[in-house]
Formats: sequence, C-alpha cells, structure tokens
Amino acid sequence: MTNEELIYVLALQHIPKIGDVTAKKLINYCGSAEAVFKEKRRLLLKIDGIGATTIKGLFNSEYLKAAEHELQFIKENDISCLYFTEDLYPEKLKHCIDAPILLFQTGHINLKQQRIISIVGTRKITTYGIAFCEKLIEQLVAFNPIIVSGFAYGTDITAQKAAMKHNLQTIGCLAHGFNQIYPKTHKKYIAEVEKHGGFLTDFWSSDTFDRNNFLKRNRIIAGMSEATVVIESAEKGGSLVTADIANSYNRDVFAVPGRVTDSQSLGCNNLIKFQQAHVLSNPLDIPYILNWELDIKEPPVIQKQLFVELTSEEKVIYTFLKDKDRQLLDVIALECNMPIFKVASVLLTMELKGVTRPLPGKLFELV
Repeated sequence: MTNEELIYVLALQHIPKIGDVTAKKLINYCGSAEAVFKEKRRLLLKIDGIGATTIKGLFNSEYLKAAEHELQFIKENDISCLYFTEDLYPEKLKHCIDAPILLFQTGHINLKQQRIISIVGTRKITTYGIAFCEKLIEQLVAFNPIIVSGFAYGTDITAQKAAMKHNLQTIGCLAHGFNQIYPKTHKKYIAEVEKHGGFLTDFWSSDTFDRNNFLKRNRIIAGMSEATVVIESAEKGGSLVTADIANSYNRDVFAVPGRVTDSQSLGCNNLIKFQQAHVLSNPLDIPYILNWELDIKEPPVIQKQLFVELTSEEKVIYTFLKDKDRQLLDVIALECNMPIFKVASVLLTMELKGVTRPLPGKLFELV
C-alpha cells in the first residue's frame, strides 16, 4: 500500500461516526479508501445504511491532516500497517465483520503459522492458575502454536512469559497506541516479546487511554485465534467478554474448572455450566478437540528402538500397551493407577520419543 492510500485508510479509520463495519461497506462500494473520500455525497447516500451524519466527516479535511500526522509517527517508530484485504493481515480476523480495517504491528510476527490460540483470564491469577497456564503451554510446545494475549497483569503476562520460555511465538494485543505501554511495569518485557513475536493494536498514538479500549481490544484477541482459553475468571471480567466474542465468531472456547468456592473460578465454572466452553482439565484436550497433529514430518523409526530410555512411568504404560495392543486413555490411566492428566502427559512424551502413537477416539498403541 502506498503512503498516499494509507493516509486515506487512516483518515477513514479515525472518523468518529464511521466504524469498521461501515468503513468496509464504503470501501467495498467505492473500491478503495481514497475513492471513498472522492466519491460524490449523493452516491454515498445511496448505500444501504449510510446516512448524512455518518459520512459528514468525509468532507472535513481535518481528518486527512490528522492521518498525515499519524503516518509520520508510524514511520518514525518503524510500525508496520496491516490492511484488512492484504495477505499479512490475520487470516481468521478477516472473517470477523467488526475486525479493524487497519492494524498496527511491531516486532517480528509471522502469521503464516495458523495454530493460534489466545489465553486470557483474571489479573489476580492464583498459584493454581499460574501452574496450570505454564503446564498448558509446556505441553503444547510440540504443536508449535502462537500464543496471543493482552499483555496485562496476571494471566496475560504469565502466558506470554511461558511462551517465550519455550521459544514459542507470542503476540500482545494492546488497548492503546504505540506511544505508551500499559502496565508500565511490563515495559521490561517489550524487547523480548518483539523478539519472539510482537504487538498488535488498532489504536492511534493520539487515542485517549480509556477502560473501554480493553473491551474493544478483546475482539482482536478472540478474532485472530482458533480458540480462546480462559484460565481463571471471577464472575464478571474482561476475559468473559473475550470468550463471548469468540463464541459469536464460532470459535472454540476452553475454560479451566475450579472449586465452586473459589471466586477466581466462578467465571470459568459458569462458562462450562452454560455450555459456553469446553472443560479444559488436561492440556492435551486442546489439540484433541482442535484436531491438531504433531509438527513431525516423519515419525522417528524406532527400529523398535530397544534402547530408547524410558522413565519408570513410561515403562509401566509401555508394558501395559504391549500386553493389551491398543487402549483408551481412561483405561490406561485406570489400569496403570495414574491420574488421566499424568497419563496424557507421559503418552505425549512417549509419542515424541517414537514409542507410542495416538489413534482416533482417544486410543493409543505402541509403534
């Protein structure tokens, strides 16, 4: 996109009465953002749902001047612009009617990897929530997902730090422009996040910092992701809004259950109770429900690797499957006297070693 066209896109994005839905309608009708500003008023008024108040700003030169000023900020800060019709724009977000017409990006984000999940939750995350979140990402490493969150306190930063620890790509979706950072204490993580991915926002540097921005930001988190995971949430909270948006986009939602007496689990328990989310009791529920396959081009040939080193738990499962051929996950857990989450974790490790392989219906067998 040329700088001239970008100025028109920026101006269209910034006119108060024209939201993203209306902007796309105008662009589709006129052919480009520049053409929208040059179209005759009487023809614009023929567009269904477009009134005189809506398009009034198109004839105010102040918005183009403001766009020129913002473009200067973009250039000076090495910010990339992702237009909603272009290839670099998040593919899944393109299919959301209210997605931004323009996203601003910093860092080294590669969205060609389509396994994208968002992880959200309370800012007052408990030790249980932290442990589950870190374990979740650790067990998803083999599937190489992109981890999206909001770079906020609690669950967001826990997820993004865990992603970076395991060298996964992570994206922070901000509720403000790139002229600031919130919370300020997270400034120390900026360089590392940009090294492992980067940041996205649809807010200008001149936009006022407002609490409502966080709710608006959530549509990007939910829209660009294949699924949204809620780690912990009180009865009300922004993560529940993100889950609701994800459901409206027909995306999968997962919620980690907690004790009914825990205030930070009320939101998740309600999502599950009202069938608005899958129960996430095991990290491997995500790849199972989303039908992910391991990123292994050719399974290692074990030559029946008689010399593969197995842990004591792996040996118990190996011996059981050797006698029983193939078995359900639940049966393996019962017969080997291990919790299901432990068996699932051990089986994933054994699969990476080339000892076992999963089959449809949660069956497992030796290779």
